Amino acid sequence: MTDREFAIDVVRRLRQSGFEALWAGGCVRDELLGFLPADYDVATSAPPEEVTRVFSRTVEVGVSFGVVEVLGPRRPDGTFPKVQVATFRSDGAYIDGRRPESVVFSSAEEDAQRRDFTINGMFLDPLDGKVIDYVGGQKDLRDGVLRAIGDAKARFREDKLRLLRAVRFATRFDFPIEPTTATAIREMAHEIRVVSAERVAEELRKMLTHPRRDRAMRQLDELGLLRHVLPEVEDEMKGLPQGPPGAPTGDLWEHTLKVLEVLDGPQWPQQSPVSFPLAFAALLHDVGKKRAWAREADRHTFHGHEHIGKRLAGVACRRLKLSNVETARVEWLVVNHQYLCDAPRMRPSKLKPILIHPGIGELLALHRADSVASGRSVEHVEFCERMLRETPPEELNPPPLLTGEDLLKLGWEQGPLFKTVLDAVREAQLEGTIKTKDDAIRLAEELKN
Repeated sequence: MTDREFAIDVVRRLRQSGFEALWAGGCVRDELLGFLPADYDVATSAPPEEVTRVFSRTVEVGVSFGVVEVLGPRRPDGTFPKVQVATFRSDGAYIDGRRPESVVFSSAEEDAQRRDFTINGMFLDPLDGKVIDYVGGQKDLRDGVLRAIGDAKARFREDKLRLLRAVRFATRFDFPIEPTTATAIREMAHEIRVVSAERVAEELRKMLTHPRRDRAMRQLDELGLLRHVLPEVEDEMKGLPQGPPGAPTGDLWEHTLKVLEVLDGPQWPQQSPVSFPLAFAALLHDVGKKRAWAREADRHTFHGHEHIGKRLAGVACRRLKLSNVETARVEWLVVNHQYLCDAPRMRPSKLKPILIHPGIGELLALHRADSVASGRSVEHVEFCERMLRETPPEELNPPPLLTGEDLLKLGWEQGPLFKTVLDAVREAQLEGTIKTKDDAIRLAEELKN
């Protein structure tokens, strides 16, 4: 049973038990736009205890707010269809800018009024296809407009995360934000700082993994939100020339937006969606340039900006409470975003180790986007891709000819020289100047002496 089929069945069973039940929110919007909803929400007159009585398999996810998750029959792959069922409600005062202090179970019309945007405030009867719209969502959907329901400032005060959600929906559907709603966002932008880092990061994740990520970042900036969620952009990227003195190439921020725009190009080893670490690294790849900036004769230089950028990107990742794994990948991409620019002329011992890194596909995608956005050749990217295609894995990453255990067996004493010698032997192996274990031992003895 698909999620859609189960969502229809949930409505049918609630109706058979004497309750009003409708699809609600984003799934209605997506249905009307012709998209397959990612998930389904049902709104009902049944209180939570009645929902748990009607359905045998439920999970209480927010009973005090009238929300119960209903699970369907197990599918052959071991998963279950699931639908969130929420009782029609109106909300009391919002004290923390996220949750109402109390809720009152109410009617569908009152329930619609508490939702965020008109396009998310409609109901649909899946049994007869009728849309129930108390907020003008159908017209705004037809006109392609994102509008807050009722008093925009009141909606944003209820949950400050809606300030970011407005931008995400507007760029996802390519809708302009209605002027009164946009004005409210500008006036309240600073209040996004009260939202938890994890919730902010999740919205940024959704924006940056969408193909219109450049428009989302531009709109966050224009509405005054970006300086509060990513101050690095305002402090480190705005106003810094990207090209030589006098060249009409725009500033670093415009270049960064162009990189984000073209990021959905070919990726090694196959076409795949842009990951959040890649997109976040693309956003911050040049964040160290302002601190590294110097003017030499007729040009700007940014020596070492990748190392400064790695540190600043790490600060941003940790502030947003990204996982250690994602933080490490973002830092690695930022510090290496120029490493392969001279790949066709690099020594194999310097090139091969980075080509076998798990993040090489993302690094090549970043190199390509950065080059395209700057009007430079992508020859170095194509060279690396060709090398990955044509070089056997055992040649790119052969087992070491010599290990620390081998040196101990040869009577060496463990110490600082160990790593120096092993690194030099490994480098010679990757260069192809030594081929056998005997070659490696001879080189080690020469280095020791």
